[in-house]
Amino acid sequence: MREHALTPPWRFSQVSRYDYYAHAGYALPPMLHDPMAERPESDQTPARVLIADDHAPTRAGVRNALEAGGFKVVAEAPDGEQAVELALEHKPDVCLLDISMPGGGGIKAASAISERMPETAIVMLTAFAGDDELFDSLRAGAAGYLLKETDPNRLPFALRGILEGEAAVPRRLVARLIDEFRSQGKRRRVPVVGKRGPELTARQWEVLELMGEGYTTSEIGRRLDVSPTTVRRHVSDILEKLGVSDRREAIALFSEEPR
Repeated sequence: MREHALTPPWRFSQVSRYDYYAHAGYALPPMLHDPMAERPESDQTPARVLIADDHAPTRAGVRNALEAGGFKVVAEAPDGEQAVELALEHKPDVCLLDISMPGGGGIKAASAISERMPETAIVMLTAFAGDDELFDSLRAGAAGYLLKETDPNRLPFALRGILEGEAAVPRRLVARLIDEFRSQGKRRRVPVVGKRGPELTARQWEVLELMGEGYTTSEIGRRLDVSPTTVRRHVSDILEKLGVSDRREAIALFSEEPR
C-alpha cells in the first residue's frame, strides 16, 4: 500500500491547539486555553525537527508546514537507517518518522533513536490507521501517531503538545489502545506437543490460528484488517518464540490440546 503524498505548498492557519484537538479527531486535549498566548513568540527558541520519509514531496510539504509554524528543520532522511544516523548527528528535539520507508522502516528507526536518545520526542506520520502499527510504534518509543490525512497546517500544534509531554493519537484508535491494555493480562501459552509452550500476545494467537487454518499472508491481513507487512512481522515473532524456521514447523508443533 503506497502512502499518499502531502503535496506542498501549504498555508499555516493561526488556530489554537485546542481547536486542533477538538476538530482534527485527536484525543487527550491537555488544556482548554490557547497555548499561542503562553509566551511571546520572540521569547521562544525554535524546536529542532528531523523529518524522515522516502517521498521527497512529502518531506518538502512537512518542512513548509513546520517552518511556517515556528519549527526549525535540521535534517531530512529518505530511509530509516539515515534517520538514525542524522538523529545521532543533529540531536533534534523531535523526530518525525514515516512508518513504511525503506532502510528498516520507521518503527525500527524509532526504537534505535529512543534507545540512544531517550530525551528526543518521536512522532510517527503515516497513512496506516491499523492498531498493530500503532502498538508497535508506541512500544518502539513513539509519543505521537499522526495520520497523513491530518491537515498539515495543524502539525505544529500537535508537535508542540508532544514536546510539552502530551500524547497525540487519532481518536478512532483510542478504543483500540484501551482494548490492548485490557488484554495484557489475557495472554496465553501456545499448547505445544511435548513441552511447555511459549506465551503469545492475543494478536499473535489470532495469526497462529489462521496459519493453522491454511490462510495465506494476504488473507490473514484482510481478515485482521492489517497490512501484509504487519502479518509477516507477527509470523516472524511467532516462529522465533516457537524456535522453528518456517510456518510448516510452527503448525506441526501446534496442538489443540492444552498442556
